[in-house]
Amino acid sequence: MKFLFSHRNFPAQFRHILLELTKNPKNEIVFITGTKNNVNIRGVKKLLYTPKREVPKNCHRYLRQFEESVINGQAAAEIAIALKKSGFVPDVIYAHAWGNSMFFKDIFPDTPLIHFCEWYYNSKNSDIDFGVKVVNDDLKALTRAKNAQMLIDVVSCDVGISPTKWQKSQYPKEFQEKINVIHDGVDTEYFTPDSEAVLKIPDTGVVLTSSDEIVTYATRGMEPYRGFPQFMKMAEKLLKTRPNVQIVIGGEDRVCYGPQLEKGSYKEIMLKKLDLDMSRVHFTGGLPYCEYKKLLQISSVHVYLTYPFVLSWSMLEAMSCGCCIVGSKTAPVEEVIKNGENGLLVDFFDVDALSQKVEYVLDNQDKVEQIRRNARDTIVKNYNLRILLPEILNLIYRTAGNH
Repeated sequence: MKFLFSHRNFPAQFRHILLELTKNPKNEIVFITGTKNNVNIRGVKKLLYTPKREVPKNCHRYLRQFEESVINGQAAAEIAIALKKSGFVPDVIYAHAWGNSMFFKDIFPDTPLIHFCEWYYNSKNSDIDFGVKVVNDDLKALTRAKNAQMLIDVVSCDVGISPTKWQKSQYPKEFQEKINVIHDGVDTEYFTPDSEAVLKIPDTGVVLTSSDEIVTYATRGMEPYRGFPQFMKMAEKLLKTRPNVQIVIGGEDRVCYGPQLEKGSYKEIMLKKLDLDMSRVHFTGGLPYCEYKKLLQISSVHVYLTYPFVLSWSMLEAMSCGCCIVGSKTAPVEEVIKNGENGLLVDFFDVDALSQKVEYVLDNQDKVEQIRRNARDTIVKNYNLRILLPEILNLIYRTAGNH
């Protein structure tokens, strides 16, 4: 079969699918992407598109995201047109609904299109109004306009896939019937508990094990959307009351979700604002998978906070490693964690409650052992790559076969 994938990044959510499809040498797999990197998968032809320009500064701010999507979509479409002219017509297309595949249905009208439906913006009961008493009319209009590209994608696709019920629920009811809930899956054979794990903090000489008192936090970027300021305030409290506690923070000093700062970073802001014993605060930066896994495996308690937004892989991977999660009582987390059963939940903004829960876990490692086991069981039963990958592949083949 001929498969066409597309995502601004490579391989993103499609890595495991690609690895499985490449096992069949008869499959022809093309991936159109907009991000240049050194990652390659044998058997996958990666084609890079280059946007011809940036969004102009005088673009109406309601339209900036749509214009960016059109620019990416146009560049990706040129690659797709060239593919078609070369004789490549895919049997099925699987693309991230982020603008890059916006025009694929016009190029390949007879090819079924599956979209990865990650997020649809809402100004009510979602990330936009989280913690905000009043959402003004301007922000409501901006939020509605940001969905222009998502609407094109969800209309043009034949089938949608969303990783969680919460994320699917954000889409208009008119389109939810075509969206299937199937998570990308966690490799539970890789992300396993290991009491013998050892983490060496890069460039410091510090070596930590599960016998240490360790509070962990893992994130792509350090931003309010993932509760970074609340975590750092909690860390300040713990460092003053617990002489042996070590704070380990994995991730990069950037903003991945939410508004960008005009100057500086949230890490810089929090380090200036707080009184921290930096000999016990360890920023690892971005870690290779094997080291990131060790960070989770040595954790005494793992903190995961998020706005009502896209659920992070990191929370599920931490649970798969048997971490005791102290998480935010927000919809995406509550879909997975039941308070007191497979994790502990607190109000996102309540730093005192967060501190108290974390201290409880640190003081009661024996009592939370069942929570750790339940956390891993949850992932093994409900988010296991070995179970979910065949479901995704079956949906892909079934969609291709129906056309």
